[in-house]
Amino acid sequence: MFSFIQLQADTIANAASNVVIEKIAPNTEISVLEFILKGGFFLIPISILLFYTFYLIIERTLYINKASKIDHRLMLDVRDNLNSGNLELARSIAERSNTSSGNIIKEGILVIGRPIAEIESNMDRAADIEIGEMEKHLGQLGLIAGIAPTLGFIGTISGVIKIFYSISVTENISIGNISGGLYEKMISSGSGLLVGIIAYSAYHLLNGKIDNFALKIQKQILEFVNIIQRS
Repeated sequence: MFSFIQLQADTIANAASNVVIEKIAPNTEISVLEFILKGGFFLIPISILLFYTFYLIIERTLYINKASKIDHRLMLDVRDNLNSGNLELARSIAERSNTSSGNIIKEGILVIGRPIAEIESNMDRAADIEIGEMEKHLGQLGLIAGIAPTLGFIGTISGVIKIFYSISVTENISIGNISGGLYEKMISSGSGLLVGIIAYSAYHLLNGKIDNFALKIQKQILEFVNIIQRS
């Protein structure tokens, strides 16, 4: 009899444990998209900034990589034609390269015969124009790097305000109510920071490419001037 009672007690205890476990650990799995959409209204402008950031990164990277290409053979061909006095062919070779360095060298060839200082100044101005073309729209990446995290922070603050307003109206201050609403609003901050980091990193990496090109083109300008002086 005692064994039978003990068996029934164990059965009831196991059943109660299963009920408690089911109540404590319900299935709360959600998809990544559902999780992101819980971030609220401010995720819309943040998402727009994200797509525009990727567009700027791809467009500027392709342009800068093409324009900043340095063809070392170009300077050799130009030098050979300058030494032989064939200025028109040297200009044509520089123009056909279709790169920033070719355009800068072409500007130098066009003013050959004038003082060296004027030739160098003309090439420097051409270099500034080419670098300015490369830097076009990069300022927008810097702006996005500051705006996106701010939008995310505003989204979180507005969510927190709504949570405390709801508490003041319903007087429901349960941990579940507060933490549930808060984690949803912090998605906005996390998204804004992510977009800001991407834009900030791309801004500095692309500027690094431009700085590297500026250094190389100054070396080419110096080499071109030396060729003119020797000629």
